[in-house]
Amino acid sequence: MTASGTGDPAGPHRIAVIGGGPGGLYAAALLKRLGPEREITLWERNAPDDTFGFGVVLSDETLGGIEHADPTVHRALQKEFVRWDDIDIVHRGQTQTSGGHGFAALGRRRLLEILHERCASLGVRLRFRTQAPPAAELAASHDLVIAADGVHSATREAHADSFGPRVSDHRCRYIWLAADFALDAFRFETAETAYGVMQLHGYPFSPDASTVIVEMREEVWRAAGFDTCEPAESIRHCATIFDAALGGRPLRSNNSSWLTFSTVVNAHWSHGNTVLIGDAAHTAHFSIGSGTKLAVEDALALAACIEEQPGLPEALAAYESERRPVVESTQRAAAASLRWFEELGTYIDQPPRQFAFNLLTRSRRVTHDNLRMRDSSFTAAVEEEFGCPPGTPPMFTPLRLRGLELRNRVVVSPMDMYSATDGVPGDFHLVHLGARALGGAGLVMTEMVCVSPEGRITPGCTGLYNEQQAAAWNRVTDFVHTASPGTAIGVQLGHSGRKGSTKLMWDGIDQPLDAGNWPLSAASPIPYAPGVSQVPHALDRAGLDAVRGQFADAARRADTCGFDLLELHCAHGYLLSGFLSPLTNRRTDRYGGSLENRLRFPLEVFDTVRELWPQDRPMTVRISATDWAEGGTTAEDAVEIARAFVAHGADAIDVSTGQVVPGERPEFGRSYQTPYADRIRNTLCVPVIAVGAISSWDDVNSLLLAGRADLCALARPHLYDPHWTLHAAAEQGYPGPGAPWPLPYRAGSRTPPAGRTDAPKPRLTLG
Repeated sequence: MTASGTGDPAGPHRIAVIGGGPGGLYAAALLKRLGPEREITLWERNAPDDTFGFGVVLSDETLGGIEHADPTVHRALQKEFVRWDDIDIVHRGQTQTSGGHGFAALGRRRLLEILHERCASLGVRLRFRTQAPPAAELAASHDLVIAADGVHSATREAHADSFGPRVSDHRCRYIWLAADFALDAFRFETAETAYGVMQLHGYPFSPDASTVIVEMREEVWRAAGFDTCEPAESIRHCATIFDAALGGRPLRSNNSSWLTFSTVVNAHWSHGNTVLIGDAAHTAHFSIGSGTKLAVEDALALAACIEEQPGLPEALAAYESERRPVVESTQRAAAASLRWFEELGTYIDQPPRQFAFNLLTRSRRVTHDNLRMRDSSFTAAVEEEFGCPPGTPPMFTPLRLRGLELRNRVVVSPMDMYSATDGVPGDFHLVHLGARALGGAGLVMTEMVCVSPEGRITPGCTGLYNEQQAAAWNRVTDFVHTASPGTAIGVQLGHSGRKGSTKLMWDGIDQPLDAGNWPLSAASPIPYAPGVSQVPHALDRAGLDAVRGQFADAARRADTCGFDLLELHCAHGYLLSGFLSPLTNRRTDRYGGSLENRLRFPLEVFDTVRELWPQDRPMTVRISATDWAEGGTTAEDAVEIARAFVAHGADAIDVSTGQVVPGERPEFGRSYQTPYADRIRNTLCVPVIAVGAISSWDDVNSLLLAGRADLCALARPHLYDPHWTLHAAAEQGYPGPGAPWPLPYRAGSRTPPAGRTDAPKPRLTLG
């Protein structure tokens, strides 16, 4: 095979490996084992017994891959592993223990020794204390270059134009240490100090040693003086802070220093015949124990793809195609875990068991149902502390907002249907909302109901600006209250602002009408899509007063229609949202500039509506908690926006994100918007509605029980299945009052049988 990676179908013959960590060593061993004729050289700038960190954790899945690929390495590892099942969470002097987790760990130095021995026995040339030649030089003289040179990869940086790296630093400082005794379980412990909250992560990796990681926010680290401490003093200080966890024993270092975690992402993992693996290609926060695991799995996949593919270009493409989705999923989970620890201070006052459950489910990989299978007694105790009636999943516990009691925590999220005529909801809306009400949700929300003709998004949007519309909405609320007693129905009032006068979604989302456009108004004369959208006029004093009056009139009509709850739409770049975001509000009067000023008009509208809306009925506000764009609304801004609305009488904050500017870059993923709701709830201690790719009842139960949300709003799942809530109850075996089946549907409350079930069962087993 040539250096370009073509020719010999047996694969690359001369292979260079840069970096002697677990990923590089294991890749070298596997490729040599699969091709004994290969010439493989590995460069490691440190000595063989130099290593940083202490213990490493591998999953059963990773070990299974190692066993299949190299039984010799697997047998050696099996002899060394320390295994444990429990996680101890120590908070404010109380220990909560959750079992059934299944960890396996060993010392990093011992892992490297095993891999050194395996490489040497196979004939891999190991060059320790030797800096590898530049990757470009190696690529010219070798068929394949494997860059396993870690988070600070020189290879990645030298070819940044090709790999497209993006490195993000985060808000905590941490240090890797060790204690010369074995902890009984994985241990997480908080310390509330005069400087702020600190945390310890610890786990055993041998019969007489444990890894101990101490972590805290940067500002806490500085306030405590760790930024000016000598290393030895710093370590002694950590041991003193966590004296109870260590039983008075000291901590030791291995050239340990305080670090800031860096998340590494690359647009491409290969460049010519050079490929990145492990931390050089990607990193995931240590709190989900993934670094060594990912590196070893990269090595396994790379070796397999080289064996399976006809040439090196195909092999490297297959390797990245196979591994990237797995890595991105892990990075999403790691990011959620990392953010949780960054925001640990907001959870500090949670009840002890809820705090523990919140920690265990922080990455969203462990869920309520999963944890119940692992440790049913622990989960039952958390449910009891939460207030679940016996046999009741968290999602079916009631919630009271003012005079309204919701029988469960599921909300049918507002969804624009673009199916009205002249703003009048018709039979479609009756069937659409009626079906979801019959489907068991505690609260069914209308789409954004517009307060004026010019406040519509499209000609198909509904309104509440005349009596014909009010009569039609009254028909819907009457049906919900009569046909599905106990189901609440809420109205969301809004004005499209600069995003109005557009085509129906399926005809061209955000595209102006071909004819019949109406004039737009906004906080500032900035079009939504420059060169495409109409330029709105900035509302003057008379315009502001007129809009406020339109909201007031719509609220009066909503009252007479019999809606149980009213939500003010201040999200997604519509009119009121446009005042809140600095990207869309460039005013120089008292309604622009500072956040306090940008809040002024939305709060004036809120106050007007709240005064008119019956005092015993709740009022919520939907906000975009981030614009997903530089210079826009931040998570910190969102907390202050929520604080202001709550101070003016909002009963809950409906926390969405984005859709404010067309150039946004959302971080899509499962439950991707819920951290913003979580932060508002646990910073301000106010009820929140979480939205954003919540798709399973297990997710709903997990979010509620962890204290990250009070209600969960689901949109697409309710389009897929109008009876989503009832089916969630059936699947959990819950027949209680939180999800009653309508009498005409009661015969369908059990899953219909599928396939034959009459096959004879075995009755005798012969030895």
